[in-house]
Amino acid sequence: MKKALICTAVSAIAATFFIPVSYVSAKDSNGTLPHIDGNSQFPQTHWSNVRHTFRVHIPKNSPSVSQLNIEVPNTLTWSNNINDVIVANENGKKINSSISTNGKSILIAFAEPVASNTKLEIDIKNVKQPFRGNGPVYSIKAKLAGSTTEISIGTARFRVN
Repeated sequence: MKKALICTAVSAIAATFFIPVSYVSAKDSNGTLPHIDGNSQFPQTHWSNVRHTFRVHIPKNSPSVSQLNIEVPNTLTWSNNINDVIVANENGKKINSSISTNGKSILIAFAEPVASNTKLEIDIKNVKQPFRGNGPVYSIKAKLAGSTTEISIGTARFRVN
């Protein structure tokens, strides 16, 4: 019995080495629409004030993005200060954009549409998260250059520790 249990455990551990790391990425660089590439929270503790960060990927086969609309969950409050929203590219260089708020919605309008094959990082500082309950879920939509229709590019869920 012990021998079978040990063999099963060793086989399971060995099988994990054969799973490719790339399975985590749902979309690749050849996609045709922008999507949420990931999100993070700082600090990752049970603090009340945190910073939520979204990573938006605009693949090389995608049209340019002219606007992003972030729906802030009802369970959260934040400062509503547009200076607490920072938009940068993957190298940390700030992107020229106009930021406005309307209730629980953050609208980011880019001075020039963000070109394809770009990764954006959006930081929302001074977010007050709940201490209990389900983690907040943001809904992110985009307007593509030359279009008036918003398309959903994904959601970002944060855990409440």
